[in-house]
Amino acid sequence: MNMMAFEFDDDVVIVDCGVMFPDAEMLGVDIVLPDLTYVRENRERIRAILLTHGHEDHIGGLPYLLEEVDAPVYGTPFTLALAHSKLVEHDLAEDTELREMQPHAHFQVGPFQVEFIHLTHSIIQSGALAITTPLGTIIHSGDFKLDPTPTDQQVSDLHTLAEYGKRGVLALFSDSTNVERPGLTPSERAVRQRLGQIMGDARGRVLISCFATSMHRLQIVTDLAYEYGRKLCFVGRSMFQNSEIAMQMGKLVVPPGLLIPPQDLRKLPREQVAVVIAGSQGEPMSAMARVSVSSHKWVSVEPGDEVVLSARVIPGNEKAIFRMLDHLYRRGARVYYQDGSQPPVHVSGHGSAEELKLMLNLVRPKFFVPIHGEYRQLWRHMELAKELSAVSQESFLLETGDILEFDEHGARRSGRVTVGRTYIDGGTLDEVEDVILKERRHISEDGIVIPILAINEHTGLLETPPEIVSRGFVPLEEAPDLVESARDVILRTIEKSNLEEVSDWGVIKEKIRTALRRHFSDETGKRPMILPVILEV
Repeated sequence: MNMMAFEFDDDVVIVDCGVMFPDAEMLGVDIVLPDLTYVRENRERIRAILLTHGHEDHIGGLPYLLEEVDAPVYGTPFTLALAHSKLVEHDLAEDTELREMQPHAHFQVGPFQVEFIHLTHSIIQSGALAITTPLGTIIHSGDFKLDPTPTDQQVSDLHTLAEYGKRGVLALFSDSTNVERPGLTPSERAVRQRLGQIMGDARGRVLISCFATSMHRLQIVTDLAYEYGRKLCFVGRSMFQNSEIAMQMGKLVVPPGLLIPPQDLRKLPREQVAVVIAGSQGEPMSAMARVSVSSHKWVSVEPGDEVVLSARVIPGNEKAIFRMLDHLYRRGARVYYQDGSQPPVHVSGHGSAEELKLMLNLVRPKFFVPIHGEYRQLWRHMELAKELSAVSQESFLLETGDILEFDEHGARRSGRVTVGRTYIDGGTLDEVEDVILKERRHISEDGIVIPILAINEHTGLLETPPEIVSRGFVPLEEAPDLVESARDVILRTIEKSNLEEVSDWGVIKEKIRTALRRHFSDETGKRPMILPVILEV
């Protein structure tokens, strides 16, 4: 979740605090946060939070972090605007100090001197951080690619990176996401040709789904809609909110009269409309997912419409995304997504192998730490650094929780801190404990069985035969023998228990639970959750 802490003596700065979205096994979980134990233990030492850019996996956890820490938040104007909207939702905006970072403007946080270095990415105003300490300078790359022709003409500041490299860099922490891709990542401008072809040839409505923070992509679609005489509509809460912020800041330029609200879509012929819609990852309640099953209030898909998924398929989201695409195909839409065709409908925001090599060659650090990627990607990035001989001393492949210590003698691993994941139920904003998640998985896999017993409080005898209710286990009406054998197990368990055990609900429930669990495992191979209910009569 891209959260890192840098310490010097009694001062700590934190770089980024993101969230991740749950996989299929995290039942009832809406977002996943980093475990903030380290933060709680060191809250008095934390001097600032530095944000490299405004993507969810870098700022999504900020409100939860600020509930633990009172520290100023530094970011570029657009990043802070996105962060501010999150803080408003959590009633933290008035209590949080937001401070702007600008390229080439150094600022001091305790012993750390910080400079923001602009680098291109799939979101505007993104970049690296140069953090200079009494021991030397650390470069934290953030997420980046080195786009030579960005849509906003703000090219990556390679000159400043090279200057730091000449002066000497203690350590480089660099993005590893696309290390497995050879060559260079195509420029953001590469998608304009394909989106232009689709919009120019379209005879129906055009729907384009992308990440709501992709202002470069939104500007391209806006320009194309104007060029092809289509009205433009932003649909989805995050899409509407982020585009509003960008327009207010002058970072998204929309010609007067081009933009229409979603409720006006039905008033216009389908061939005169382009819709930019949130939900490119197939999130169940997102606007695009609802459109795909004809349940959106304002937007629908009909035969002859064009639907473009102008976003990467994030690993783990494949099933949800392709199920959504299947629904769109069923409704007669022509669907375009990242399938290797050229020119592309989406390009990555992360640098490929040649860009990662250039970063290493410009900075030429003493020590190198690959970050932001799966273990195999970190490993391959480290191997890439070895091939280049760009690291003068040593590379470290760190895993979440590892401490890397620098001093005048060099660098070394130095223990671990408590790390992990915190699961949040978005409906209540409450933390979902591991034990709850384990129980949900258990029920989802093997079901639940509820034996109901009416026991006479004086005699300890059953007043009626036990009733057994089941959900998600086996259809009991089709397994009368299993029901009868389960009743026999309950009866034998009670018969073998003395009056004192039977009258102690906790004891008898546990004895019944243990006996039934063993019985069902032997008979069916399943281990349903068993919740005995005792009615005292």
